[in-house]
Amino acid sequence: MFSLFSCYFSSSTMHRGIDFLLQPIFTREVSASLHLVLLLVLVLSWVWKKVHVDHREKSERNGVHNSGFLYYKLSLVCSLVICVFNFLLCLVSYFYLYKHDGSEELVALSDLALKTFVWGAICVYLHSTNSKAQDPSLPCLLRIWCGVYAFFSCSCLVIDFVVYGNHVLLPVMYLVSDIGSSITGLFMCYVGCCVNNMAKLAPLEEPLLNGDSRVSNNSDPNHEDLPLLATDDSAYGIYPTFRSRLESECGSVRRVTTLKLAKVLFLSTWQGILLSGIFAFLYACASYVGPFLIDICVQYLNGEHKFKNEGYVLAMAFVAAKLVEGLSERHYMFRYQQVGVRMQSKLVAMIYTKGLILSCQSKEGHSTGEIINLMTVDAERIGEFCWYMHQPWMCVLQVALALFILYRSVGVASLAALAATVIVMLVNLPVASLQEKFQGKVMEFKDKRMKATSETLNNMRILKLQAWEMKFLSKIIELRKTEEIWLKKVLVGTTIIRFLIHNAPTFVAVVTFGTCVLIGIPLESGKVLSALATFRILQMPIYVLPDTISMIAQTKVSLERIASFLCLDELQSDICGTKAYVSQLPWIQSGNIEDNILFGKEMEREKYEKVLEACSLTRDLEVLPFGDQTIIGEKGINLSGGQKQRVQIARALYQDADIYLFDDPFSAVDAHTGSHLFKEGLLGLLKSKTVIYITHQVEFLPDADLILVMRDGRITQSGKYNDILQTGTDFMELVGAHKAALSSIKSLERRPTFKISSTTKEDTNSLSDFELEHNVENIYDQNDKLDDMVEVKGQLVQEEEREKGRVGFKVYWKYIITAYGGALVPFILLSQTLTVGFQVASNYWMTVATPVSATAEPDVGSFTLMVVYVALAIGSSIFTFARAFLSVVAGYKTATMLFNKMHLGIFRAPISFFDATPSGRILNRASTDQSTLDMYISNILWAITFNLVQLLGNITVISQAVWQVFIILIPVMAACIWYQRYYSASARELARLVGTCQAPVIQHFSETISGSTTIRCFEQESRFNDMNMKLIDRYSQPKLYSAAAMEWLNFRMDILSTLTFAFCLVFLISFPNSMTAPGIAGLAVTYGLNLNALQANIVWFLCNLENKIISVERILQYTSLPSEAPLVITDNKPDNSWPSFGEVHIRDLQVRYAPHLPIVLRGLTCTFTAGAKTGIVGRTGSGKTTLVQILFRLIEPVAGQILIDSINISLIGIHDLRSRLSIIPQDPTMFEGTVRTNLDPLEEYTDEKIWEALDMCQLGDEVRKKEGKLDSKVTENGENWSMGQRQLVCLGRVLLKKSKILVLDEATASVDTATDNIIQQTVKQHFSECTVITIAHRITSIIDSDMVLFLNQGLIEEYDSPKKLLKNKSSSLAQLVAEYTRRSNSGFGN
Repeated sequence: MFSLFSCYFSSSTMHRGIDFLLQPIFTREVSASLHLVLLLVLVLSWVWKKVHVDHREKSERNGVHNSGFLYYKLSLVCSLVICVFNFLLCLVSYFYLYKHDGSEELVALSDLALKTFVWGAICVYLHSTNSKAQDPSLPCLLRIWCGVYAFFSCSCLVIDFVVYGNHVLLPVMYLVSDIGSSITGLFMCYVGCCVNNMAKLAPLEEPLLNGDSRVSNNSDPNHEDLPLLATDDSAYGIYPTFRSRLESECGSVRRVTTLKLAKVLFLSTWQGILLSGIFAFLYACASYVGPFLIDICVQYLNGEHKFKNEGYVLAMAFVAAKLVEGLSERHYMFRYQQVGVRMQSKLVAMIYTKGLILSCQSKEGHSTGEIINLMTVDAERIGEFCWYMHQPWMCVLQVALALFILYRSVGVASLAALAATVIVMLVNLPVASLQEKFQGKVMEFKDKRMKATSETLNNMRILKLQAWEMKFLSKIIELRKTEEIWLKKVLVGTTIIRFLIHNAPTFVAVVTFGTCVLIGIPLESGKVLSALATFRILQMPIYVLPDTISMIAQTKVSLERIASFLCLDELQSDICGTKAYVSQLPWIQSGNIEDNILFGKEMEREKYEKVLEACSLTRDLEVLPFGDQTIIGEKGINLSGGQKQRVQIARALYQDADIYLFDDPFSAVDAHTGSHLFKEGLLGLLKSKTVIYITHQVEFLPDADLILVMRDGRITQSGKYNDILQTGTDFMELVGAHKAALSSIKSLERRPTFKISSTTKEDTNSLSDFELEHNVENIYDQNDKLDDMVEVKGQLVQEEEREKGRVGFKVYWKYIITAYGGALVPFILLSQTLTVGFQVASNYWMTVATPVSATAEPDVGSFTLMVVYVALAIGSSIFTFARAFLSVVAGYKTATMLFNKMHLGIFRAPISFFDATPSGRILNRASTDQSTLDMYISNILWAITFNLVQLLGNITVISQAVWQVFIILIPVMAACIWYQRYYSASARELARLVGTCQAPVIQHFSETISGSTTIRCFEQESRFNDMNMKLIDRYSQPKLYSAAAMEWLNFRMDILSTLTFAFCLVFLISFPNSMTAPGIAGLAVTYGLNLNALQANIVWFLCNLENKIISVERILQYTSLPSEAPLVITDNKPDNSWPSFGEVHIRDLQVRYAPHLPIVLRGLTCTFTAGAKTGIVGRTGSGKTTLVQILFRLIEPVAGQILIDSINISLIGIHDLRSRLSIIPQDPTMFEGTVRTNLDPLEEYTDEKIWEALDMCQLGDEVRKKEGKLDSKVTENGENWSMGQRQLVCLGRVLLKKSKILVLDEATASVDTATDNIIQQTVKQHFSECTVITIAHRITSIIDSDMVLFLNQGLIEEYDSPKKLLKNKSSSLAQLVAEYTRRSNSGFGN
């Protein structure tokens, strides 16, 4: 079209009849006529709609409303922009440009006025029509008009260029109007098409970005309020493609290399990377337009006009460049974060899938904590690398553009600028290299700390029982101190880098201007300002390049770590048919009981009820507050050992599998329950199935079709029970131990009896076997209450707590005053103010001391010019270092103090806190939130104040040239504040969601690793992978939308700051000589170029701080947790020899777990005589575990008291109590470390004592075989020791301690009878003079006690010697023994 018009215009044969078509007045007339016609059509359309009311149902339009709402708002906003744009042009034309004495001016003004009125009418039409109809689609009339308007505007712009090409001058307002109309017209066409298409496709609305009141004004948005992720952003959509590409590239995931992994990651996201690269290129180019134009602008203000209306063209170029810069930067920033989220999702899903199929050998070499770090640290780092991906070539581009501008301004002195830039970069490199090393060390020791923290949290109950928690806290503190050594080095490096970066522009400027003075290049204010603006932009590549090199190295390490992990050995399934598996240690998944039993299967109610009955779970579910919908805590914390075992047996029975594998399934249940499970489950529901079960209990073997006896990994005997009984010694040993246990029951009559009052049921006549079994069942069929932390008014494990609304000022205040009471704050603010003051002074000096043009004489000499400038630069540098150093010191001190306070609060919290809090939540605070505190919050906080001071400095400089800036600055700042508040309401909740959504990913993965064998046996890998991807998406959702919301806000900040800048330019250009000197005006323009960056920085830092301060908020939550009783009460400290006898008096003891919960122990009164052996029995929920917890004061009584040797245990410190008692817990626990540290973590005993204890528990020879002896390695959770050996280590601990009171809490439930006998005989031999309290399901473990306490529903049902209780055949103990004896003698087949 351009060439066509040129041809017509320049042709000497052009017909005079069509010459008027190229006249600007004609295009204005046509434009006015078209707008007038549209106005009439709009009026007629409105009247028509008023007469013919639309009776269509609103519901028919709801889908369209949700589909194109965003584009409808864009069209409305764009119409409003066109209206305002034409209104401003009309005002400027009327008051400044025209003399109002010609028809052409009148037509142009009429056109602008009509445009203003018509587009205002369109805004009203759109708003009224669509807000009432709930239909965002543009009417056909408006879509046609958008096309006509865009075509006509572009045609007018082409005509303008043709006229200019023929050297005909047009009013600049024509050009401005036509450029603006063309851009907005094309955009309106795009919006109209998008609205139409979106109405057809009906996609999801973006509520967070378009101001949907349901979300944006919702103070507490949840995941349900967030739009679903697009397929390309969802783990479901991108992971399968990524995996298939990786497999096709490598052949198998196990053959992946670092290079191939990086290649596939790039190829699977290349579109996003390319798009972000394009925006990065536009941003880099646009950012240098301002510095390029400053010198021209100064010369224009000095009166050198090259063509008419040059000033307004310059203003348009400035503003257009800032708009392109802002828009491209916003897209670039969002796109790289989007790509980062995609990469992270792919890698986390891949690591999870690999972790699910790792072989046992591979798992031994990689702890759960190390694998979690791959997900939380390495995958996230690779995601963050996306920002650095474009930096290498962007640095080259930016330096090249800077050199071009500098060469134009200062000639060959630009080479000196290049050299100075290279020097600063080179100085940064070793510092960055050291930073990389230091950060690596920080991560290394953080890994160790988190590993120790995870292990400690998982075993907190044991630590509190043993009074070891403070010792383990000290270990974590020591690891943190080692981490802090390297953290301090990182922060010192950060201070140095910050000093170098902020002083880099000053240093380069001094070198460049000094070179100009030395070689005689004249300095003019315009060229100086152009160079200063360029130096400021050069600050970014100087800063980023070393960071980029460091990040490349870190990302390479992360890729290598992930690739190495993906190459580990995997387990191969080699059993045909479907399988079901019950592990020795129960694995219970977080969730409700029903989900644990169904385990991915559909609910079949009849089958489900049969399984519950077979597993004796029906009565348990009846007393649970939510039945089978009760949420199970982490690792089944709110279920007893027996309940956990029965739940996982029910899970196996519900599966219609071909093969059933049971690993010691009856160890954690009492005699009757074990009989019921075996009879109803294995011999009943599974009678036609292949069942393989491992057991240490001989009574379950006679009914087996085949028995395999194993020793040292070999099968030594095989056959039926009676056959192998006569053919070898191994089986005979087991049977012999079992018979010895039975014989102890028969010998009770020969033992003395303690004279203690007993409470038994009345004697009854002899009962038949059927009646006996019926009565035994009746004992357990009562409606007893659980003695665990199950709330009746709410689930035990709740959604993680989130603060609501704005982060309170109290949180900010606590953060500020934590370090030195806030004493450093005024010094930081003072150093920031002086830094900005010296910077402004140095730039001001260079502007006023240099001539405006080459013809003007300088006011000062070159030497004076440079001396003053260097002095001001040095002052700025000194205070730059001061503010950086002080802010780092304050941040480090605050992070350290809050770390110590939080960990002390956690370790002093009662055990109920750990029962109800998944460890992932605590670990998230100790890891992610603490890292935020260590590295980010201080930087962000003081960056806000520094940018505010800079903004005030900029405004001060601008106001020196254009005081009228305050006219627009005040409403702009008000708009900024309004936008920020509008944005923050949703952004802070998104940040909180990000914080609470990472923990479930970690927790689910940790759970999966511990239960991977069960998951694989049930062939549930795909379901768990789906669950993982769902959790990944739940984490990615708020993270991605938080980034989108941030860019939404920043874009508006850019527009507002550009508006301020444009206002200043218009005033400077409209009144060039009356305002101020050209140099000062140029300085104002230079500072104005930085306005949008500063304004955006302030808002970005404010919002980022509000997001990050949530980490402080979350840590502060844990600094004020309810605490246990004091560890030591100095005024009431027992003697070192206490307890010297071990007599325990329980008086009217009443216990409840929470004020709103029922009483669990209801007025217990009894005495455990010093030196007596007391067995405690009773079904789950009877109060056995509660009694142990109250004895160790894990919970406190509501009423009553416990006296040990006449001392009320509630009146002494809990460590004084727990350290004087000994316990062998149900779950044998070992910690990562050595044999020595597992036996004596407090380092109280000599090696001789430790060896003596090992020999007594029959582990001495085993330890002597190991290479390291007492320093032999113990892996995580003691995985390299058998279950029995771990329990014997627990026995060794109490042998070392030699307390007068020993508690055995199901201590032999998971070991074979022979090991049980070892423990029993060792206790009998070495604790003969001690009070021993035994809780056990095995009758043989308590039958030889001096006394037996039978609990039922928190009351003492029976308490007497076993001999007396067994004489009464109706006693509960007698019925248990009868059941145990009957099944041992006859089996279950009869």
